[in-house]
Amino acid sequence: MGLGSLFKRKKKEKKEEVVEDCHIEINTDECDACEKCATACPNNVLMIVDDASTVRDPQVCKSCRVCMAICPNDCINVS
Repeated sequence: MGLGSLFKRKKKEKKEEVVEDCHIEINTDECDACEKCATACPNNVLMIVDDASTVRDPQVCKSCRVCMAICPNDCINVS
């Protein structure tokens, strides 16, 4: 029995990451591309394309609803 065998770590169980489906609806007709939602999003999920807010990657969204709160036109809905 060598010295290294005293320091062997036990294998940790792998935790399965649960990814919730985040559904983000944006009313592009009401959006005036003010960029407040894209700037306020802590996960960088939203971006402005063609004068409207669009979703970059919905799986990154943590459903914090900061974008909904800051939108002056109430055109974002996170469910």
